[in-house]
Amino acid sequence: MNLIDFFLEPLSYDFMVRALATTLIASIVCAVLSCWLVLIGWSLMGDAVSHAVLPGVVLAYIVGAPFALGAVVFGFLAVALIGAVRDTSRVKEDAAIGIVFTTLFALGLVLISVTPSQTDLNHIIFGNLLGVSWADLIQVIILGAITFAILVTKRRDFTLYAFDPTHAHAIGLNPKILGAALLGLLALTAVVALQAVGVILVVAMLIIPGATAYLLTDRFGRMLVVAPAISAACAVIGLYLSYYLDTASGGMVVLAQGAVFALVYLFSPRHGLIGTRVMSTRRRRALASAQ
Repeated sequence: MNLIDFFLEPLSYDFMVRALATTLIASIVCAVLSCWLVLIGWSLMGDAVSHAVLPGVVLAYIVGAPFALGAVVFGFLAVALIGAVRDTSRVKEDAAIGIVFTTLFALGLVLISVTPSQTDLNHIIFGNLLGVSWADLIQVIILGAITFAILVTKRRDFTLYAFDPTHAHAIGLNPKILGAALLGLLALTAVVALQAVGVILVVAMLIIPGATAYLLTDRFGRMLVVAPAISAACAVIGLYLSYYLDTASGGMVVLAQGAVFALVYLFSPRHGLIGTRVMSTRRRRALASAQ
């Protein structure tokens, strides 16, 4: 098999074309949002919201409403409950997040188990990338486009909120509204990624790309380019590997992202564990030779 056949053979199947399109859209949108999540320190909050949307998605399926509506409602509900537990008890925020998101996630599992359905609702949990229909792809395109457009349009406001919410308030912005908007976009993004990797692995797609880019550059503008580029490349690599190795497609996409993060963590010139030592050794040798 030559290189051209290697790339074209999977695309001869419609389900692979739909899977590739869905994965690319989900990966890019998740990667862009992940830059703010990593910068603000909302990784655990991203985990909470991505899991807490499960009962909302199931209830939306039951009543015939859009998945995004149920996800956004329960995403905000999770945030409200976390704040209530944190502010009205001795429980700290990390514990409150763990209590709320695990409880809501368990509620979603119970709802799935008792909901009569002609389709397997477990794909919401584990993902069903190769079973994405054209209708699912259209939903992913619409939600992904809305989320991406808002993030790009309001990127300066979100960035200022991430770096200095006090200054954002001083110039007339409302930090609470910006934070709520990011949480709403997080819920929408979780719905987009559900089609690709399911609830369990959504958090990986929401954190790994931004964390990887954070180790590669000190400029946030570059992060917004590097993170989706890496995520898109991992989407293609993971999907092709899953096709030829006959493995879980969503899992391979996330595994590819994890492998890239490990390489960057070790060999990044500025912040890598080994890369920084190599650079410092070269500097010392250069200084020694100059003397």
